[in-house]
Formats: sequence, C-alpha cells, structure tokens
Amino acid sequence: MSEAAETVAPEAMVDPEIVQQIRGLRARRWGTKRIARELAISRNTVKRYIRGGDAAQVQVRPEGRALDAAQRERAVALFDEVAEGNAVVVHRELVREGADTSVRTVQRVVAERRREKHVADVATVRFETAPGHQMQIDFGQKKVWIGASQVTVHLLVATLSYSRRVFVKAFLGERTAEWLDGIAAAFRRFGGVTQVLLCDRARCLVASTDRETGAATFTPALLQFCRDWSLTPRACAPYRARTKGKVESGVKYVKRNALAGRRFASFAALELHLEQWMAEADERVHGTTHERPIERFERDERSALQPLADVKPHQVRVVQRRVANDAFVDLDTVRYSVPYTLVRERVEVWATAVDVRVFHDGGQVAIHARCFEPYERIVDPAHHRGLWRRAEDRPDVTGEQLEQLGRSLADYAAIVEGGAS
Repeated sequence: MSEAAETVAPEAMVDPEIVQQIRGLRARRWGTKRIARELAISRNTVKRYIRGGDAAQVQVRPEGRALDAAQRERAVALFDEVAEGNAVVVHRELVREGADTSVRTVQRVVAERRREKHVADVATVRFETAPGHQMQIDFGQKKVWIGASQVTVHLLVATLSYSRRVFVKAFLGERTAEWLDGIAAAFRRFGGVTQVLLCDRARCLVASTDRETGAATFTPALLQFCRDWSLTPRACAPYRARTKGKVESGVKYVKRNALAGRRFASFAALELHLEQWMAEADERVHGTTHERPIERFERDERSALQPLADVKPHQVRVVQRRVANDAFVDLDTVRYSVPYTLVRERVEVWATAVDVRVFHDGGQVAIHARCFEPYERIVDPAHHRGLWRRAEDRPDVTGEQLEQLGRSLADYAAIVEGGAS
C-alpha cells in the first residue's frame, strides 16, 4: 500500500460532522490530545484536520443509519430526561422507537449537550450577600498534638458571608450541642445575629431530605435554636457544598494556617491560640474582597446585624453512660468521678460548656466543672471515700496482728536480712 493510500484510508472513515467538531473545539483552544479523547478518535486524525484536511473527501454515513433533525432533537431530549446523561440508554430508546442507528452516532449527537451539562456542573457563580444577611457554618477535623498525645480536634468554623470575618472554636466532639454552642459563640464574637444561617446536611442539623424536591427537614433542636435567635436556617443543595464555599474556604484556611504543624501544651493553650489567630485573620487583606474583613465589617455589616437574643447561654447535651468499675464516667475522653456505690449502674450525664452533672434515678449524684483537656480525670474525693482500697482509710497493721497470723516482726526481719545477704 502506498503512502498516499495510507493517508487517505483513515480519512475515509471520518464523518464530516466529526471534522466540524474538531475545528469547532480547536477554535475554542482545545489541545489535540483533549479533542481526540473527547471525540474518541486518534490524535493523528485530529492533527490532520487541524492542518487543513478536506472534509469533503471523507465518507458520508448511509442515510439509513444517520439521524434526521427530529430524531436528533429526540435524542437530546432523552439524554436530558429518561437517560439521565447516558448515551447508551438514549440509543436503546431510539432503537425501540424504530431508529436505525449506532451508539457512536448517538454519542456524537449528544456530545455538545454533554459538554454543556458538564460545564454547568463544575461552574460556580459567586453569590454575594448583603451585609448582615448570612453566616455560613461547617465543621472540619484535624489531628493536633496536645501535650504528649495526638488528638482529633473538631473545629467549628463560621464565616460572615459579606465581610468574610472568620470564627473558629475547637471541640472534642461534633454533636448537636457542639454545633449549637459553636454557632452561639460565633454570634457573640461578632456582636450580632445574621438573618440566615447556611449549613450543610449534617445529621445533627438536618433530619431528612425529600428525594424529589431536595427540601431539608431540620432537627427540632436546630429549629428551636433558630426561633430563640430569630434566625432562618437554610441547607445547601444536596452534593453542592460549594453553595457555602466561603466557609469551605474558611475551614481550609484554619487547618492550613492556624494549626499547620503546631503543638500545644494543653487544650486551653489551643483555645488561646485560636483567639489570637482570629484577631490576626481579621486584619489580613482578603483575596476576593481586597479589603481587611474587620474594616469591611465595621463599615457595612456591624449595624446590619440583629441584636443578640436573650436566650440561655449554654445548650445542654444529655447522654447515657454506665459507671465503670473505678467509679468514673467518660465524656469526650475526659473521665468524671461518681459515687462508688453506682459502679455498673446506668446514669444520665448532662453536659454544658460550663459544667457536667450526673443523674441517677431522677436525682443529681455528681457535679463537676466542664474540662476540655483530653484524657483528664476529674475527681471529687467524696465519691471514693469509704473504699477499703484507699490507703488513708485502711487500718494500721500492728505487730500483734501479724503475730496472730503466725509470724512476728522479728521473723520478717530475719527473712529480709537473709535475702539481702
């Protein structure tokens, strides 16, 4: 076969429609490799037609296997609806309706629509909110060295959508109480309340999602909290976390900037560091607004916030625990003592940001100041008083008592001296 024949033969297999798509994508500055991958043809063929190959020389598909205008329109409609973006399903439906075509033909027909859907999925339109309108919240996790232990710290991050001021609070857990306590702490730091609270669909906040409409049903705890604070909750669209992109960026900023590579002597030291870091973050020049968040906040947003609500300052978290054999209950890695008479009993632990209370049979049996230092033991000596194992409660052992057991102190002294020799 001659070199000329080798050049023409591959061209004879290319549809004029493909040639037009090659030139159209090239006009949009696509590379040859990307075009070849998109159209499922060889890279050499793409290069040939970019250099000026004549589409008129290529073979035209038989009319019996091509799609007319009505069938092409039908293929695109099926692609958007029944097929849910699957060209193979479109081909199957068209064949059932009497069309004589191939899967590859259908793929070419819906190729432009596929690109449009892809662009729509990945494109993000930045939505700017009015001052005081919205605060976005999210949790992030990071392993942090606290003392001699590496602890998973849960970070609630809140961002004011207009000014981009960032708030962060560290916790040892990520439950409803932590969410609500963190939101309240953010509003107190900002000195006011936004109109809308935008969150993701965490189980602590969203009880269920309607599959057809995507509507979120919020948990009773969050709804009551929002009523107390005159706040409207909103959930970002399912699988579209970028709708709260400002706080998503804030979480990354906290993890990479505030905590990157740092160690802390205690949890209290971590909290103090985050307080100082938030003040520094207020003074930085934001990459999108090109302003310092604190200046933008003071100028436009502070006066737009609603006043702080007169609500209970601490949310209560209630958990069930069984008292361990050493008369302690565990809460977020911290152990709190209870009366030893309750060993192996079921108790109810009520925790706020300030204290921890333990209840049994409806009565309070213990109260401790809340501790956030990982793996600490908080002990009330009264809870263990009366245990025979405690040295201060053990009766003194006298020589007379030893002699009653068949030995004297002299006997034990002789044994010790003999062993030493």
